[in-house]
Amino acid sequence: MVGAGAAGLYAALCAARLGAKVMLVSATPLAGSSSYWAQGGLAAALSPDDSPELHLKDTIKAGRGMVRGSAARILCEEAPAAVEDLESLGVRFDADRERRLALGLEGGHSARRIVHAGGAATGRRLIRQLSALVAPDERIEVLERRRVTAILSDGERATGVRLDDRVRIACGAVIVATGGAAALWARTTNPAGATGGGLLLAHRAGAALADLEMMQFHPTAVAASNGADGFLVTEAVRGEGARLLDSSGERFVDELAPRDEVAGAIQRRMAETHSGSVDLDMRDVDPALFPNVVTALRRAGIDPERELVPVAPAAHYMMGGIATDLDGRSTIETLYAVGECSCTGLHGANRLASNSLTECFVFGARAARAAVAEPAPRGPLPDVTASKSPSLSEESRLALWRHGGIERDRAGLQKLSRTPHPLVALIGTSGLAREESRGAHRRVDFPERDPALDERHLTLGAGAEPALERWE
Repeated sequence: MVGAGAAGLYAALCAARLGAKVMLVSATPLAGSSSYWAQGGLAAALSPDDSPELHLKDTIKAGRGMVRGSAARILCEEAPAAVEDLESLGVRFDADRERRLALGLEGGHSARRIVHAGGAATGRRLIRQLSALVAPDERIEVLERRRVTAILSDGERATGVRLDDRVRIACGAVIVATGGAAALWARTTNPAGATGGGLLLAHRAGAALADLEMMQFHPTAVAASNGADGFLVTEAVRGEGARLLDSSGERFVDELAPRDEVAGAIQRRMAETHSGSVDLDMRDVDPALFPNVVTALRRAGIDPERELVPVAPAAHYMMGGIATDLDGRSTIETLYAVGECSCTGLHGANRLASNSLTECFVFGARAARAAVAEPAPRGPLPDVTASKSPSLSEESRLALWRHGGIERDRAGLQKLSRTPHPLVALIGTSGLAREESRGAHRRVDFPERDPALDERHLTLGAGAEPALERWE
């Protein structure tokens, strides 16, 4: 297991419960992953007036004609059981006095179906509890502050990993759960380490990547020079009545529209008013519902009970990643991927809010079951020369924000495709190949959606040209 975020921890626990021995390699200490900072909750149809079919309908609608329907159906049907399993593992979700789960509303959802833990501290609660279960588990060996530098292969299947001290570890299956790549962009909500290292590891091993042009920009990241710049103000505050206002104090967008619509509307209004931000009005929102958001804003000198919060879009979630099937299998045998580093096609061109944490648990469990069934490795481990982690310059990050941000064009994407950083270059290549505007990918030189590309996923095999494929 490579990575100790929500997907990695849960997949490790699922595999251990099935009787497997697991080695979990984490570049950070347990409870130090990006998932720790997740403010959103888990989307699951749990109320009497909701259903997996309604959840599926919302997911497909948000994904702008590019959602892999089979993956979305699995998520929506298995999400309630995932929530139940997490509760059995000791995760305490927010509930009312009658112990009924308190369900939130977020953009793109037609019903209240977002399960939170500690308000906007869901990631923190989940990671703490899962880490507390993983640490003493006799079937799970944890290697903290260690990095995988190569995935080993015999030419057909993954046979193990190589660590930063050249130690090689053999295993029947490798599950990559290293998170996303939003920190490649200069303006981001993600911690500095979220730069897609797992995607490059898998790609070097021969696995295909997919939909790298689909980066979701969160509409409401703080835009300020007071230490809070990039701090994500969860979408749930808009579900509780927060409004978006332009410089004249006017509302200009439906705050609960899907994220691509809201982010695009903010970007256009900023351009029209020559402003670096718009305002989020949280003054009518009960601060007790979002204590960590309110505390963080006040620490930065913004009192959301009395002041407007300056916000602007920022790179937030990579909807593309390591191409997988519905059990997390990559295009390389016995190499799996789960969580944000993976691409099942679930999110299409625009992720529905809070489907990502649910994805970690639904597909983490499926990948664990499939990986445990793999046969033990055979033969000696190959000795490979590990590639150095590519250095990420501020110049590359600024170029990605400028040419691979909310709006792109051919000239800018061509510049990105020639960037020294390999993943930035692959993102540029992907953006060039998709000659349309769809969801999070907006080409000013191809402003319309191309119906011929509906349900088509853009894949990049090792050394191969980009290909648009329809996934079953």
